[in-house]
Amino acid sequence: MGCWTGFVRPAPYAPLFGNLLGMRKGIIAIMKPENEAKGMRAQILTTAKSLFIQQGYHGLAMQRISDALGVTKAALYYHFKDKEELFLAVLTDYLDEMETALDQIMAKPATCREKIKDFMEYVLVQPAEQRAIIRLASQEMGQLSAPARKTFERIYRKKFIGKVEAILTSGMERGEFKRIRPEVATWTLLGMMYPYFYPTNAGSSGLSDETIQQILSVFLDGVACSQ
Repeated sequence: MGCWTGFVRPAPYAPLFGNLLGMRKGIIAIMKPENEAKGMRAQILTTAKSLFIQQGYHGLAMQRISDALGVTKAALYYHFKDKEELFLAVLTDYLDEMETALDQIMAKPATCREKIKDFMEYVLVQPAEQRAIIRLASQEMGQLSAPARKTFERIYRKKFIGKVEAILTSGMERGEFKRIRPEVATWTLLGMMYPYFYPTNAGSSGLSDETIQQILSVFLDGVACSQ
């Protein structure tokens, strides 16, 4: 057993504490590169998103993205094997956010009409650059390989289109909406929103509540005066 000698006590557990400290430093050393990698990936996605919106898929080279980030092309290829994978990552990142928002909207104890309004507000109050990602997806799909298009179409339906369609279908079943083909109703709604994915039609900021209400009214009630 150890005993006190003045104010100094032998430290039989010092080796253990030393090992724990070494392990802690080792874990931190491992975590730091991982965190840095995640941070760089996020920077790449943010920068690439802006450049894809400005220049389109075909007009943008990986060298332009690396120059904007101030890194080498090798650094880009460490995170993404090619431009196609990076483009899909930008779109999927946005669709992940859309999926979360739609799940929250669908879970609300509200009418389907209110849920459609919430969906429209979520999209149309976003800054123009965010809204433009939906336009980017539809415009640039033809530039991708067939396997990439198939992958994106599956994700696009699962995270976005299918959920909007489900809200409209529920509204038809509950008698809130006329019974028409749900996919027609879905694409009609998105078609009405599509012009506002361009900054020239909506400005750089989100749409006003008045404008959103008018779009909603036209979609749900039409433009004809009641007789």
